[in-house]
Amino acid sequence: MDHPETAASATTTDELRLADNPAEGRYEAHLGDRLAGFSEYIVAPGRLIFTHTVVDPELEGRGIGSRLVKFELEDVRRRGLKLTPRCPFVRAYIARHRDYQDLVSQ
Repeated sequence: MDHPETAASATTTDELRLADNPAEGRYEAHLGDRLAGFSEYIVAPGRLIFTHTVVDPELEGRGIGSRLVKFELEDVRRRGLKLTPRCPFVRAYIARHRDYQDLVSQ
């Protein structure tokens, strides 16, 4: 008997890849060839302004958004920048993970 695989289950074995895509102004999360989510930003002097985070609805609940935000916050720290969290998801993540509070600049 055939059991068609859904797109969501087909990606469960793929490793999540996280990267900055400055040409698009966003950090991205990829599962295989699939864009699983992204977090958009605007570049300002000495900081990034995070405006919007999206995770593919079929992949929600897997921690992709949280892993993406952690990755971008670590990158901001590594680069010696500050950030302005206009995105509600990024703001909520920082509220739950106070060790990133020092990065926030309004």
